[in-house]
Amino acid sequence: MAIDLYEILGVGKDASTDEIKKAYRRLARELHPDVNPSEEERFKEVTAAYEVLSDPEKRQRYDLGASDPFGGFGGGGFGGLQDIMDAFFGGGLGGFGGGRGPRGRTRRGEDLLVGMSLPLADTAFGTTTDVTVDTAVRCATCQGGGTAPGTFPDQCKTCGGRGEVSQMTRSFLGQMMTTRPCPACGGAGSVITHPCADCAGEGRRPERRTLTVTIPPGVEHGLRIRLTGEGQAGPGGGPAGDLYVEVNELDHDVFDRDGDDLHCKVSLPMTAAALGTSVDLELLEGETERIEIKPGTQSGQVTTLRGRGVPHLRASGRGHLHVHVEVRTPTDLDAEQERLLRELAAARDEERTESSGSGGLFGRLRDVLGGR
Repeated sequence: MAIDLYEILGVGKDASTDEIKKAYRRLARELHPDVNPSEEERFKEVTAAYEVLSDPEKRQRYDLGASDPFGGFGGGGFGGLQDIMDAFFGGGLGGFGGGRGPRGRTRRGEDLLVGMSLPLADTAFGTTTDVTVDTAVRCATCQGGGTAPGTFPDQCKTCGGRGEVSQMTRSFLGQMMTTRPCPACGGAGSVITHPCADCAGEGRRPERRTLTVTIPPGVEHGLRIRLTGEGQAGPGGGPAGDLYVEVNELDHDVFDRDGDDLHCKVSLPMTAAALGTSVDLELLEGETERIEIKPGTQSGQVTTLRGRGVPHLRASGRGHLHVHVEVRTPTDLDAEQERLLRELAAARDEERTESSGSGGLFGRLRDVLGGR
């Protein structure tokens, strides 16, 4: 069934503005939830109908729709009051449907992104550091309002404070009403005629700030840390956006990172790898760990120190440290050292390698030394 707003208020289609107002006041006193809780829904309908019929422009739009030959409001194409709100006002009226109306000047500020370069030890074990950013902060002179002290925004004369303007157009469907934000006030419904001298009416001004950032243990390269409410202040005194600090992890001279694991290289002379030895390794956290090298260790062999890597982010435990052994072959033997190696090669029958046709240990050394 078609919705008749005049019928809801109990007035005729030719009722004057005063008659509509008197009818609404009478019904509001009768149906108000504080007086008659069971009639809350009807009270909402009466209020929504009054908001349409008490506004000359909205009433005109409703009346045009009611006489639309293609159906509209008079043709039963809408099943309830919410349909009227959605069709004419983009989603409702007043407090019951969230009608558009003035948009206001207050908006949330923009988010900011800054980069921070940190050494591996700081990303692994966490740190507290400062970051300097250029942001917009709320103007202290006008407290975000944008107006000069003692003044207030004036109602926009173009839209009469509604924040939007309407235009009647004709199409093959008949007359249609289009609505758009007011170009004079940008949809705010008011204009600032006396702007604040410190912020030019923006309600915010630029400022360089230094903030303290806590870096948790285990962060990785590219991770972003959010500082809530530390971004740009919003126009018109709106809430500030967030500040994101993106971590840039610097390369380390000794350790390479792979997730929460660390890798490093220990270089040993050939004799130490053959006979076995011990190596003192300074760990990332500054402590010293003694690593035992077993006799006969080969180049490329890996020794893993469990739980000596990077702490897990937001979890207990740590990754592992993988120590890669690199065996150095001497390249500057003197005559006596070469003689001793020849004797060792002969004793181990390593002077020749049949599969390659070249010498064993001594042969390989000779190749390195240029065939001496």
